[in-house]
Amino acid sequence: MSAAQTTRALVLVGRGRYQDRWHDDAATGHRVAAVLAEVGLEPELRGTAPDALDATDGLGLLVVVAGTGRVEAEWDGGDQVWAPFHARLAALVAEGGVPLLALHQAANTFTDTPGWADLVGGRWVPERSMHPPIGPALFRPVPGEEHPVVAGLGPVEAFDERYCLLETAPTARVLLTTDHEGTEHPVVWQAGGPGRVLYDGLGHDTRSYDSPSRRELLRREVAWLRGEAP
Repeated sequence: MSAAQTTRALVLVGRGRYQDRWHDDAATGHRVAAVLAEVGLEPELRGTAPDALDATDGLGLLVVVAGTGRVEAEWDGGDQVWAPFHARLAALVAEGGVPLLALHQAANTFTDTPGWADLVGGRWVPERSMHPPIGPALFRPVPGEEHPVVAGLGPVEAFDERYCLLETAPTARVLLTTDHEGTEHPVVWQAGGPGRVLYDGLGHDTRSYDSPSRRELLRREVAWLRGEAP
């Protein structure tokens, strides 16, 4: 069974070394799961743990809502304990054909493996990337872009953070940007590497998902990832 033929979806939320103090990953993950259920998927939430990607046969979508937290080898293991997790994640997407949606702080997660930034087509750069204070925010589709995620989509408005100065790979296809001090900054893009992958920089907390246009963007992303018409 291909990924597009199964309705099983895994929402991986930050825990331990992948949960930062600025984001309530569990609360946001539940809002994401609710949208997935609305479009006919069967979402399951799991916290990041070395065995979190075990028993993922028949997975139709993987969503990552995780950041960078406190590394305590005595509690959740050192880097070598997590190496199989990262290898499994990369194999699911690049070889297994499982679509991947990386949300908001996922630009700054799994920093213990360089393959993650390559997989999602970009990253948060410490001491460089930033965001203005959270508040009413506007995100615009790139003019003339006909990608199914944004074709016919108007501006997205949400109470959210606007990530700026992210590093994007040369192969990334930018779909939406946000303006900060007269410069457009990429916030949503299709990764250009192996697998079907999107990064979406919206979604700081549950207030983002109160926005109808933000939820519509998420639905379009899920549809495209699964090979369906938005």
